Amino acid sequence: MLLENFRPKSRLVTKTTLVNKPKFSVIDAHNHLGDPFGGGWDKKPLTELLDLLDEAGVIHYVDLDGGWGEDILHAHLKYFKEQAPERFRIFGGVDWSKWESLGDGFPDWAAGRLKVQKEAGAQGLKIWKPLGLHVKDHTGQLVKVDDARLSPIWETADELGLPVLIHVADPVAFFDPIDETNERWEELGQHPDWAFTSPPFPPFTEIMNGLKSLVRRHPSTIFIGAHAGCYGENLGWVGQMLDECPNYSIDISARLGELGRQPYSARKFFIQYQDRILFGSDLSPDLAAYRLYYRFLETDDEYFNYNTSEVPGQGRWHVCGLYLPDDVLKKVYSENAKRILRME
Repeated sequence: MLLENFRPKSRLVTKTTLVNKPKFSVIDAHNHLGDPFGGGWDKKPLTELLDLLDEAGVIHYVDLDGGWGEDILHAHLKYFKEQAPERFRIFGGVDWSKWESLGDGFPDWAAGRLKVQKEAGAQGLKIWKPLGLHVKDHTGQLVKVDDARLSPIWETADELGLPVLIHVADPVAFFDPIDETNERWEELGQHPDWAFTSPPFPPFTEIMNGLKSLVRRHPSTIFIGAHAGCYGENLGWVGQMLDECPNYSIDISARLGELGRQPYSARKFFIQYQDRILFGSDLSPDLAAYRLYYRFLETDDEYFNYNTSEVPGQGRWHVCGLYLPDDVLKKVYSENAKRILRME
């Protein structure tokens, strides 16, 4: 038998709690709606999507697809925001490909595009991990996350009241050698382009320290660190950054597997930083996936699959629930998002 066909079944006898609806209304602060990550909902009836969100208890949905390009931003503003403004907000982005042709004028141009996006209806800025890994300036040099030349972008986001949801680096294992010790070996085998071994890529810690430098340099700009602050494997580091940077918050999207395999630390972390954590799923509108998150956050269930697939996609381990107090749940589910995303 090949290892890839190994499907062990736990013989543990533990309780299973079905959480069909969350205890409190949810704002999904990190997700997508179009292809490839959002399930192609821009090609389906909107009523079908709204029915699904109602059944899941999701009252508001942040679509980050506008970060892929202004054509997608405008299309999603028209299809989702215009038809159901109380249910959606769409984030814009930065077109890094223009740096080569615009040269030194690129940062100011990108800042100007933010103003155009805001006027069109964008309500935030999504920055994805190519910054720090792939983005190069007009001279061919790799652009660091905290490159001072990008200051006009972050300053303009602040002036416009646009929160910046930023994803850099993570997961840590993507930066490790792809060998028998890599805990994401199977995932990287399926997606070899997700490997960022150094060299030639910068070390993981260098990118993360650049993120901290960026956020500290712009204290009035609101930053949200995607995926448990881009470092779900080290909540102590994330907590230290939250302590040092009052303008920084995090979402928990697509990191149930990381958080749930350290339930004691994660529960303490959620309670300590209960005002700085936003709910997010990053799994497209999916009822089964939402219910897994609710089970994780609300129950004390032990050792269950954090994924809807038979083999967990981010590592062969299971998770335990955090059974968070109601006052913490309310904040994580929606109250923090209302404040940080300036919805009130």
